[in-house]
Amino acid sequence: MTESNGTPRGAGGGSMPDWEKRFRAPRVSLPDWAEDAPDRSLFVSNATGTYELYAWDRATGEQRRATDRPNGTTDGVLSPDGEWIWWFSDKDGDEFGVWLRQPFAGGEDVPAVDGLEASYPAGLAIGRDGSTAVVGRSTDEDGTTIHVVRGGGAPQEIYRHRESAGVGDLSHDGTLIAIEHTEHGDAMHSALRVVRPDGTTVAELDDTKGGSQELGLEVLGFAPVDGDTRLLVGHQRRGRWEPMVWDVASGEETDLALDLPGDVSAEWYPDGSALLVAHSFEARSDLWRYEFGSGTLTRVETPPGTVSGATARPDGSVEYLWSSAAEPSVVRSTSGGVVLDPPGLRAPVSVPVEDVWVEGPGGRIHALVQKPAGATGPLPTVFEVHGGPTWHDSDSFAAGPAAWVDHGYAVVRVNYRGSTGYGREWTDALKHRVGLIELEDVSAVREWAVSSGLADPDRLVLAGGSWGGYLTLLGVGTQPDVWAVGLAAVPVADYVTAYHDEMEALKALDRTLFGGTPEEVPDRFTASSPLTYVDEVKAPVYISAGVNDPRCPIRQIDNYVDRLVARGATHEVYRYDAGHGSLVVEERIKQVRLELDFAARHLS
Repeated sequence: MTESNGTPRGAGGGSMPDWEKRFRAPRVSLPDWAEDAPDRSLFVSNATGTYELYAWDRATGEQRRATDRPNGTTDGVLSPDGEWIWWFSDKDGDEFGVWLRQPFAGGEDVPAVDGLEASYPAGLAIGRDGSTAVVGRSTDEDGTTIHVVRGGGAPQEIYRHRESAGVGDLSHDGTLIAIEHTEHGDAMHSALRVVRPDGTTVAELDDTKGGSQELGLEVLGFAPVDGDTRLLVGHQRRGRWEPMVWDVASGEETDLALDLPGDVSAEWYPDGSALLVAHSFEARSDLWRYEFGSGTLTRVETPPGTVSGATARPDGSVEYLWSSAAEPSVVRSTSGGVVLDPPGLRAPVSVPVEDVWVEGPGGRIHALVQKPAGATGPLPTVFEVHGGPTWHDSDSFAAGPAAWVDHGYAVVRVNYRGSTGYGREWTDALKHRVGLIELEDVSAVREWAVSSGLADPDRLVLAGGSWGGYLTLLGVGTQPDVWAVGLAAVPVADYVTAYHDEMEALKALDRTLFGGTPEEVPDRFTASSPLTYVDEVKAPVYISAGVNDPRCPIRQIDNYVDRLVARGATHEVYRYDAGHGSLVVEERIKQVRLELDFAARHLS
């Protein structure tokens, strides 16, 4: 066994390589702006080397770092009146904490809600008066509870259930609260309930009953007009995500039936007369404007690639965060130009992705391929498996894959069954044979990569973080003869122990995926746990883990490592003081160096 100290070979002096510049280059998120004070905005940046919240007064141009913590801060909300910044304070990335708030112009951080103990967050909505809030919280003991706080008074509990739930939105006039819940026991498909601030029910919408398939709903937001009882809702009734309008007072549902392939989401324009439509299809995305009066759909021009977030401003312009695999992310506006342009080092470009479609056991699989410019195969190839599992890789900028390309590797990213953006059936395929289904799709793409001449079959690396780290450990155990190296970041390694140690919301998701608890369906957990196959692992394995991780807790990783140690298997472990990943740039660079070094040593 090797416990890495974070100093790989070749990490000495010299000029900074492009891959490291991409991590160090200042980045910003899409700014969130105050509904009633649109010149006041809040965004996240790594400008100081750690991801923190920044307040931005657009009228004066002043930008101020609002948080400053050793392990970073990314969860924050600006009150609609623009007077307060709410931010979630946990301990070293453990995601268990309380909401604090500070004045927008700066000042002391104070508890935002007196009387609520630390918990995992389960949604937050702040009223336009700045002093009313709806706070969702989750604990192992209580499940999910939702509380209303008015004018600094004691919080009033309006909702409680053992299953996962969360705050969806608060209406513009503060009289209605939308809640997403999974009281039916399916954590992958929420139902909706609208209640008054005293907790009495106004309306229910539930697509999980009455059909052969359970369908999900999501809250997209109340209309931004006083007295307007329309709620924008995402639904799956036609086999994909798309929006509709539900009038919670009358019960009327307005199906927008937008003629766009793939998944569709939306948000309101500030005057409530139109929707800003976000469209995702086959790993790319774009924007549209939908007019309620005429029913017309008009394209909002954005470059080819991926829009990671967008918001409509009061003047009718749209700000959006855009990137492609080759071009680093930037916040742009349809009114022209760059919205936020942080000073300092510019991230070097990378290479574009190529689309590959492969026939698999569950249908056509979409993969994204990058390789060094001008390179011909067979190449050492990294299969970088995304997390989630309900997520997808897209044509967007990612410094990790770009680093592998810089070092001469091809990178293949597979949108396996369970990925979003390819229809409900593709996403919902992950039931009971958890992990094994995804690996079947990865295997089909791997076979294509080898037979096409792209990948060297003797230099195949399986890598990923979170769910991707889980699939990595499961893959090197169940497919021991095909992978030369495994690189697993913050993985699930021992699924039974992980279930018992993880946060309550993830327990609910696991019960949905497996059809029960480890005690109720032990064979399914055993079949899907990397620990079951640890003695079959032949490839050298590198594992990195956050010691405070509530999603993939450290004890279950230690159980897996102990088994590797017992049989003398080649492996290295790197533990760091954070949670489910790090918000510190230097720490991220260190981890990439370690992975690059480990692969180079064991593929030579």
